[in-house]
Amino acid sequence: MEQTPAKKTEHIQSDNKEQFTRSIGLVSNFALGFTYLSPLTAVYSLFALAVTLAGPPAVWWILIVACGQLLVALVFGEVSSQYPITGGLYPWARRLWGKKYAWIAAWIYLWALVVTVTSIAEYTATFVESLFKYGQTPMTMLITSAVLLLMMMAINMSGTKNLARVARIGFWCEIVSVIALGIYLLIFHRTQPFSVIFDSMGVMAHDGSYTTAFMSAALMGLFMFFGFEACGNVAEEVQNPGKKIPVAMILSIVFGAISAIISVLGYLLSSPNLLNIVNGKVADPIPAILHEALGETGATVFIVIAIIAMLSCILSLQAALSRLIFSFSRDKMLPGSEWMSKISKNSVPDNAMIVSCLLPVIVCVCVYFQPDNLARITAFAVIGIYISFQMVVLAAMRQRLNGWKPAGEWTIGGWGTLVNGLALAYGVAAIWLLAQPAEGSTFLDRWTVLIGLAIVLGTGLLYMAIARPFGRSSAPENDAIAYADELKARESY
Repeated sequence: MEQTPAKKTEHIQSDNKEQFTRSIGLVSNFALGFTYLSPLTAVYSLFALAVTLAGPPAVWWILIVACGQLLVALVFGEVSSQYPITGGLYPWARRLWGKKYAWIAAWIYLWALVVTVTSIAEYTATFVESLFKYGQTPMTMLITSAVLLLMMMAINMSGTKNLARVARIGFWCEIVSVIALGIYLLIFHRTQPFSVIFDSMGVMAHDGSYTTAFMSAALMGLFMFFGFEACGNVAEEVQNPGKKIPVAMILSIVFGAISAIISVLGYLLSSPNLLNIVNGKVADPIPAILHEALGETGATVFIVIAIIAMLSCILSLQAALSRLIFSFSRDKMLPGSEWMSKISKNSVPDNAMIVSCLLPVIVCVCVYFQPDNLARITAFAVIGIYISFQMVVLAAMRQRLNGWKPAGEWTIGGWGTLVNGLALAYGVAAIWLLAQPAEGSTFLDRWTVLIGLAIVLGTGLLYMAIARPFGRSSAPENDAIAYADELKARESY
């Protein structure tokens, strides 16, 4: 007799008895990934930087990265369908390669997520300040960011159903503030021809090359298109996860790309002073464009909607981070694992959630002392996440070359190896772009991203060598082929 999706999942979890409640459907799972991806946050945070670096053609990075990450999502979809386990990247890497490999992949991903939560909280704090106009100082930014993180933690701890509800609200706020506003600007306030997206407006890199300038603007797209993996981080809370999670991941990227392109085109083509934006004479162009197009009241309404969308992004990020910490702790991989692997009566890993809130607050304190480092730590977060992604993609390719044929309820069939190879090539290129030295006068300024990555990687390897956490769990590892054969055998009955 064919097993239900829930029963298919039972025996692939670890021996920890803590279990989640399956209360997330396809729409909520998609909304969770979409709000984590949050096109609004990426567009608002990096629009000015990207256009200053590469001019209007910077918009093409949205499409380029979306196509590359779609390849990654297809690989993740097959993996998550065979292994619908809470924690996402960590259990996937463990089952595709081994416990040591998975430990370091998850360690990098954990700290990248912590910094990502911090970055989004800090960016949201600037919106809150612009709404209430209490003055933006390092101290007010710290207090506002900490309050926002604590508020989202409280909602997360109230239960998965509330997480799903807020994710859906955030999704509609993203739609209104990104797609609807972009269409409105394009229809009623367009002042530039569509051909401007092919016009560099004289932008050149220091070496006189536009190609270098265009490559330097990649961060806008690269920062935008991760978060879809959050759909798999809550796998044990999703109904029929083997089918729904891959679809939710793909929808997150497709809708994210459409909304981001409409939004950026709206800002670009509705700006009468576009050349001044490209030349860096307008420091914060989006509020200026909105005030001109919507008036003060309309701009205020947009800010309120944007804050709700960004808070939903923080909520989704916290949920993903807490599930990673829970999954890591369920396999006894971290100090305090027994405490962090508990699930509350609301079916939420409350203790892991507390850690998921406190770690970003600590990073916010560091930003308070060095506020100029926010952009640099954001870049570190992105490269850390891309490296973690590619460790899973590489592990999947290794298994395919050994004969693995994914046996989940969702697969791409004979295209799997080709797609996997293209996803790996894309990921390596993206990491290379992110690793390029930044503009700066000192060695630390230029190489902050790689220095941060080296510190995280070094401490992780040192802890592995001293504490040997990977040996504490008997959870399965490196069993992709054997487990696929087992699934196929079960389906034949």
